[in-house]
Amino acid sequence: MLIRDRIVELRRVRASDLAPHPRNWRMHPRRQQEALRGILAEVGFADALLARELPDGRLQLIDGHLRAATAPEQLVPVLVLDVDEQEAAKLLASLDPLAALAEPDAAKLEELLEEFDTESSALATMLAELAAAAGAATQIQDRPEPEIPETWQVVVHCEGEAEQRGLYERLRGEGYRCRVLVM
Repeated sequence: MLIRDRIVELRRVRASDLAPHPRNWRMHPRRQQEALRGILAEVGFADALLARELPDGRLQLIDGHLRAATAPEQLVPVLVLDVDEQEAAKLLASLDPLAALAEPDAAKLEELLEEFDTESSALATMLAELAAAAGAATQIQDRPEPEIPETWQVVVHCEGEAEQRGLYERLRGEGYRCRVLVM
């Protein structure tokens, strides 16, 4: 069977410039939103959003609505597909449910979860629920909170990503330990 490659290009697009699909049927509960914020804060974007180009040139989301809503002012990676409206609807209806059909290997999941810790309680809760549902014997919830040394922090409001990047680089150059956040 010959399978078509429908990816036209990878673009970096400001998330707020992406048009949400009007027939997006997925709801994102608060715990999912918080878990996503946790993984984005700890790892960053590691997957592209999917979109199709509309006749007026705008990009319409097919997959990645929550990621776009979580970081509206950020440039996000977007795979632009050459699909029509009906094909976009098929993808919109099937991508998440197809991924949900995968069955867990409890031993491999347990092994995987033992390799890292998370600072996000929402992410830890999600992973613990995943492990419990898979029958994995993991200690995610029982891991002791790491002792956090006393620190002093400053939060600076920046007008945009470029200003944030410049300030971050300047402070790092001066020897400060910095972390970039989008709130």
